[in-house]
Amino acid sequence: MSSSAVRPLAGLATVAVLVGIVFFSIGMFRGSFGTTVPVTVISQRAGLVMNPEAKVKMRGVQVGQVQSIESGPDGVAVLHLAMDPSAMPDIPENVNVDITSSTVFGAKFVEFVAPEDPSPKPLAEGQTLSSQHVTVEINTVFQQLTSVLKSIDPVKLNETLAALSGALKGRGEQLGQTVTDLSQFLERINPSLDNINRDLELAPAALSGYADTAPDLLGILENTTTVGDTLVDQESNLDAFLLSAIGLADVGNDVVGTNRQPLTDLMRMLVPTGVLASQYNENLRCGIQGLVPFIHSPPPDRPGVDVTANFTLGVERYRYPQDLPKVAAKSGPSCAQQKLPVVPTGFRPPFLVTDVGANPWAYGNGGILLNSDRLKQLLFGPIDGPPRNSAQIGMPG
Repeated sequence: MSSSAVRPLAGLATVAVLVGIVFFSIGMFRGSFGTTVPVTVISQRAGLVMNPEAKVKMRGVQVGQVQSIESGPDGVAVLHLAMDPSAMPDIPENVNVDITSSTVFGAKFVEFVAPEDPSPKPLAEGQTLSSQHVTVEINTVFQQLTSVLKSIDPVKLNETLAALSGALKGRGEQLGQTVTDLSQFLERINPSLDNINRDLELAPAALSGYADTAPDLLGILENTTTVGDTLVDQESNLDAFLLSAIGLADVGNDVVGTNRQPLTDLMRMLVPTGVLASQYNENLRCGIQGLVPFIHSPPPDRPGVDVTANFTLGVERYRYPQDLPKVAAKSGPSCAQQKLPVVPTGFRPPFLVTDVGANPWAYGNGGILLNSDRLKQLLFGPIDGPPRNSAQIGMPG
């Protein structure tokens, strides 16, 4: 090949290489040569400055970019994201999505926000997310401000601003002190915000309860009014009653003051009785409850008392000193043992043995005891010497 043809071919190859390098750099910058994972974000709106190739960030690190934006059938914005496959394992599937911008007039980008309770499962390919927040653009603020200004009369607005200016003129120090006091108040109330929030959450239930009881409360107020009117009408009687109460109190003070020491001694003497009554309060309760059936029992068919009597063998006669009476019983409450006050059918309360000097089973009398000595005297007359009653063991007679 001639030298005249080599030089043009070398220049053409150099130009082709340079163009290839430029296109390769552009492709590398746009990520055309890398693999991506598709993820869809649905938002009520995408914002004015949201364009394809916008960044997708999480914790300030880019994890993908916006591939395309389209409008949904119901007017929502559908953002198709191209995510970096290496970042997918670090993004939970319940991640929150915000569409925000770095400045008021800056371009929008998609920001992933980690939730408070992240899911252990990572974000999956083809998953659809919903945007919770979209930064308000300045034109929206201007639009709302324009709507407000259209609704306000400029003359009245000028008068209001002039009055406000006149009211604040010369009071800058007071206004500053007010702002300072408000700041200090908010600092004191800030630790109680959780309690305030809880009170606000419970307020509907409390107000509902008050609403349900409102008729009763109004009834109480009406009754209170009636009571007040009655007190006004009976003012003279109330004054007389209070004077009588004052006189009774004076008499009571005189009586109690005069008899203070006797009352004190009486209460001191009643302490053992009270202690004993307290110890046997269960028996007292049983006795009182045992009288209740008599109150509800029907009256008898005829007046009087029906008595059933029969003859039994006599008990052993009194002997000294073992039959002397004693007051030393310390059995304690026995209602549970006796199954009182209502004894079940077929149950016989056991005999309670106490230290009272009496025991019906100590010396039994098994039959009729005849005075044989008296019988001999009736038959044969008086006999000299001691009684000959060999059947009686112990004292003669």
